[in-house]
Amino acid sequence: MNFDPKPDVCQPTGGAELPMLDVYMPMMKSAAIVSAAQLGLFQALAAGPLTGDALASILSSNPAGVRTLADFLVAIGYLSGDAQGYANTASTQRWFTPIGSVDYTAGALWTHEAWSMMGGLAHTEQAGKPQETLWHRMTVEPHMGPLFSRYMQAFAQDLGPDLVQHTPILSHHRRLLDLGGSHGLHSLRFCQANDQLNAVIVDMASALTDTPDTVASAGMQDRVTLRPGNLLDLDWGEGYDVVLYLSVGHNQTEQDNQRVVAHIAKVLKPGGLLVVHDYLAGVPLNAFHAAFRVTLLLETGTRTYSEAEYQTWFSQAGFQKATRVDLNPLEKGSLLFAKR
Repeated sequence: MNFDPKPDVCQPTGGAELPMLDVYMPMMKSAAIVSAAQLGLFQALAAGPLTGDALASILSSNPAGVRTLADFLVAIGYLSGDAQGYANTASTQRWFTPIGSVDYTAGALWTHEAWSMMGGLAHTEQAGKPQETLWHRMTVEPHMGPLFSRYMQAFAQDLGPDLVQHTPILSHHRRLLDLGGSHGLHSLRFCQANDQLNAVIVDMASALTDTPDTVASAGMQDRVTLRPGNLLDLDWGEGYDVVLYLSVGHNQTEQDNQRVVAHIAKVLKPGGLLVVHDYLAGVPLNAFHAAFRVTLLLETGTRTYSEAEYQTWFSQAGFQKATRVDLNPLEKGSLLFAKR
């Protein structure tokens, strides 16, 4: 589906340069989208257009306040219309409501949580490490864990079709290991697409809280097994045909990634397949990858790694040279496929 491009709100309308637009307008755009998610504004419009007064009534909000927010969302391309009838644009309907196949509302709500952490960015840059890691903060603010999990589930739903399309699962592949698989969506999708597969998901117990219900809802209790534990303990079992290491490497140190890849080689059968998803660092970094590195430094104290670094770890562990697939758009990351 093609969507109309959203206006670049950081650009001045005349010939003069106004550098504060780069500071002020992104803040206002993010605040408006997050506020709409908190209020349920996009969801309220999912069934069709509403007048400003009707929208305010559904949201239990002041009509003038709702119109002010909605008018700005029109200006930045997230809504269409006016107080006589606001509607979601096609892109908003697709990405921020249950009508779309992927609802990133949880991601918008997560941005609200991330804002307070961003306030410590200057200190983090000076120290070269976080004042407090994201994982520690989740232990003291329990609501953050489930919200982050819902955000990652939305991303997994978005990534899933690409993953299944590009991963060469063969008829003799029987056992799949999903490292850091938390929500279980990737394991379920692979098992649904390949009747011969059974999966084992290894992740922290706290990350697997909702996974049993997800597996049960899919009717996969006999084919998907949960193995609670820290993947860095290397207690995963053995005899696997396929190992998934998806969006995990950038949360680990270089040394831990080396250890994990080496152990994957030990638990894979000869000819087995390792599948890696990550944001592979290039030279120079593009804007998204550079921003993600800042986020990682702030939240986990880790970084993204290059294809060359992964290829070195693979070679040291005895894998063949990996093949690479860049997803579209590039902000979805890349896949590496390494054979034992």
